[in-house]
Amino acid sequence: MMPRYGNINERKAKLHEMIRLRDIDVPLGTRAYPASVKSSFISSNHHKVQVYFLDNATLFGRSGLYVHPDTKKDYPDNDERFIFFSRGVLEVLKRLGWKPDVVHCNDWQTGLVPAYLKTVYRNDPFYKDTKTVFTIHNMAYQGIFPKSSFQKTLLPPELFSERGIEAYGKMNLLKAGLVFADAITTVSERYAQEIRSSDEYGCGLQDILNKRKNDLHGIMNGIDYGIWNPAVDEMIPHRYDVKTLDVKVENKKALLGKRELPFNPKTPVIGMISRLADQKGFDLLGAIIDDMMKLDVQLVVLGTGEKKYHDMLEAAEKRYPDKLSVDLSFNDALAHLIEAGTDIFLMPSRYEPCGLNQLYSLKYGTVPIVRATGGLDDSIEEVDASSGTGTGFKFKKYESAELLKTVQRAVHLYADQALWRKIMKNGMSKDFSWEASARKYLHIYRSLAKR
Repeated sequence: MMPRYGNINERKAKLHEMIRLRDIDVPLGTRAYPASVKSSFISSNHHKVQVYFLDNATLFGRSGLYVHPDTKKDYPDNDERFIFFSRGVLEVLKRLGWKPDVVHCNDWQTGLVPAYLKTVYRNDPFYKDTKTVFTIHNMAYQGIFPKSSFQKTLLPPELFSERGIEAYGKMNLLKAGLVFADAITTVSERYAQEIRSSDEYGCGLQDILNKRKNDLHGIMNGIDYGIWNPAVDEMIPHRYDVKTLDVKVENKKALLGKRELPFNPKTPVIGMISRLADQKGFDLLGAIIDDMMKLDVQLVVLGTGEKKYHDMLEAAEKRYPDKLSVDLSFNDALAHLIEAGTDIFLMPSRYEPCGLNQLYSLKYGTVPIVRATGGLDDSIEEVDASSGTGTGFKFKKYESAELLKTVQRAVHLYADQALWRKIMKNGMSKDFSWEASARKYLHIYRSLAKR
């Protein structure tokens, strides 16, 4: 179940109204807001999953999800929007008679669901055996609102305390999920350790995570090989797999042609697809971009983000027109071509809960360079040139000199094409599909249901 956001096309998504759920009154502060429910199906591999959309045009009928597209600022009523959603989900399930064993919540937007179940709905026979799982995708986004927002939740007053959903004098919806969920997961094993280790990773909530360490599980995100797989990818001009690796170079030629860069079979092309933000390591890249361009490499960057990084990349592109190409946009087709057409993929993140592009890169035979943090550290095995093992290159210290050294090492090894091919094949043979991750989630669901 998700909000019926304004940018969801009703016709395209085949939404239909559920007649008996036309009007549900959801209490919010001193008044009740009407909610209706629409439904659709997601189809994947011959399976159909029903999806419910909680609809209130005033709260969700906007072009942005959390942020105003013009001002780039959070909507000022995000507190009301997601208090309404969390409470609305529970009201809808009751009206449907759809009694869940487990409600699996994601991120601060749903953090109040476990809190409501443990308090307001505690003695409701409908939810007597319902358990909750709360997944953290990124500790930095916490859903922090002023104390005055708490009244709108209609939760018991004692919950606005250090033992409840208050943190540093404000209402914190991520904390609500951490305190009240029966189990907590996050998106890689390493990140589950990091967020308990320090303020830098735990973002002020590490003490709660440590208290709940026995309920905290790191489960790597999977990827959909029906979409991200060079053997079936319809967005790339030349499909290939581990047995037809020679075809990959044709995608490299296509990418360089599209980006107006010269092709040289001996020059490795490095790709980056990312939000242009401090978290993603662009401060490190900015510090070494000139040194990097002295190497025999080309760099293709796709993404949008902070203006300072737009400016930095555009200036560098002017200085190195034959070596650097920048596309400051969101372009799914180009993202697929970059994965297929580059030799190396760069992810020098300051922190990375899971990361997906390094997993796509492995499948496409594009060798990742990553900082050893979070899911990047879990998913990439360091290359050993003497044995030909490993799937990518890692650096530990968050320093520009370390990044440059690691790029130099990768470029040096690229010259040994027999070894490089082995590294490519190592990565392509890894399985990061949802199968393994799903089994781990099922294990958690079953253990909760047994309780």
